[in-house]
Amino acid sequence: MAMQRRHILAIDLGTTALKVAIVTTSGEVVAHETDGYPLHVLPGGGAEQDPADWWAAIERAVTRLLGRGEVKPESIVAVGATAHWSGTVPVDAAGEPLRRAIIWMDTRGVPYVREITGGPVRISGYGLDKLWHWVRKTAGIPAHSGKDSVAHILWLKHEEPETYRSAYKLMEPKDFLNLRLTGRFAASHDSITLHWVTDNRDLARVRYDAALLKLAGLEREKLPDLRSSVDVLGPLRPEIAAAWELPDGTPVVVGSPDLHTAAVGSGATRDYQPHIYVGTSSWVTCHVPFKRTDLVHNMACLPSAIPGRYFVANEQETAGACLQFLRDNLLFYPDELGPGPSPDNAFELFDRVAATAPAGSGGVIFTPWLVGERTPVEDPFVRGGFHNLSLGTRRPHVLRAVLEGVAYNARWLLEAVESFVRRRLDPIRIIGGGAKSDLWCQIFADVLGRTIEQVRDPVLAGVRGAAILAAVGIGATTFDAVPDQVAIARTYSPDPSHRELYAELFREFVRLYRNNRGSYARLNRQAAPLSGVTPGGLPLTAGGDRPRAGRAIGAR
Repeated sequence: MAMQRRHILAIDLGTTALKVAIVTTSGEVVAHETDGYPLHVLPGGGAEQDPADWWAAIERAVTRLLGRGEVKPESIVAVGATAHWSGTVPVDAAGEPLRRAIIWMDTRGVPYVREITGGPVRISGYGLDKLWHWVRKTAGIPAHSGKDSVAHILWLKHEEPETYRSAYKLMEPKDFLNLRLTGRFAASHDSITLHWVTDNRDLARVRYDAALLKLAGLEREKLPDLRSSVDVLGPLRPEIAAAWELPDGTPVVVGSPDLHTAAVGSGATRDYQPHIYVGTSSWVTCHVPFKRTDLVHNMACLPSAIPGRYFVANEQETAGACLQFLRDNLLFYPDELGPGPSPDNAFELFDRVAATAPAGSGGVIFTPWLVGERTPVEDPFVRGGFHNLSLGTRRPHVLRAVLEGVAYNARWLLEAVESFVRRRLDPIRIIGGGAKSDLWCQIFADVLGRTIEQVRDPVLAGVRGAAILAAVGIGATTFDAVPDQVAIARTYSPDPSHRELYAELFREFVRLYRNNRGSYARLNRQAAPLSGVTPGGLPLTAGGDRPRAGRAIGAR
């Protein structure tokens, strides 16, 4: 073993699909596989997935991956997992799910969150006394969007009381995967944050707080014990190790949720070292040496995947999902006018066509708020649109406008983040599926006015981050080494000839929101947040057959 490379088996459970990978202890992805599972969108804002589907997909993908023979099984020295954040899996004492998982997109808990966060004197709908208690200890407060874990649990408590009573523990998706891998119940200091019941003021002593539990209406005994993200939770279950032909006693490290893990996988682990993620959603974030809250822009410093460190938490709801919407709901919609199924390389074609349009898309502006927004404004009613269309507008203008619109929103968010951390953030690493597009990377550089560093294999940042956390957990690497270990594929510098154009269009982008937010509220106040939405071309099943986060947080 001393003469050969050591590897981590990493699992990244996303909203649309999962990835499993073999990764060296220094973060180099050797091989990976993907698999998928359905998302169940239900009436009234429900969004669920079946944990059995997750596990079946993991087993299929791991079997294919290890069956390729890329590395010797004995070289795998640990397992690390990450998953989409802000979900709830109620399980019995044996660790078996009692129902489908409620995931981050679910908004059915809205009335119960509003009830626990209200008060006689309110700011932005939050009771002043509640704000003081929650923000002081956690840096945030349960979101009125109903997308936090606490909202899911309150919905279960009121709408499915038998499930709630029968639940031995209520687990985050990442923590449920660890339970399946080891048989042990635990949550990490970061995964538990969106329950809003832990005192995060001293990162060396993150703990459940009795007063916050009472405010939230949650019971401590139904929540798992807390561990650090780099703790070894336990050995891989013997039956799983045997099925996957891994060494007996292979350690499983606690790990972190997807947003935290991606920050590590981007290589941006130093204080004030930023990264942008562009996938179905998007975020701009960095690690910081302080705890602070910005209620106006819905941002806060929360416990990060790196023990003893905070990170700035924020998110915009739709980024790559806007391209998926364009593909599936407009350009290749299956009706009499449709051209048939979309080609497998649709996004590559979008890139090539968009590149033929001029910078600024002939003045066409796309607003990417297809399911409301979290940061830098929290507004569940705002919606997307194409603005300033004319008879001269062509498809290349529309396609490029979508790419630019997501970048305008990122600039809006970046301005808030830079104000929050009180410094300019440059350069910025970029990861996620959107980072594969050279055109989009250049648009981000031009719109943000920042150097953009495209991380190598940007779609694998999640599994890379999960592997790095596991490697740190077993002492095989350090967080200080990570920035130099994660390679940059290409660097994009802002084009100075586009600076004034994009500055003007960005100003109009923000005005479009401010001038129209009243209309959005009147048009959408009665609509369920997920009503009629087919997010990101996901495999959906319609309801009845039994998707960031707190106020001042915006986490996904």
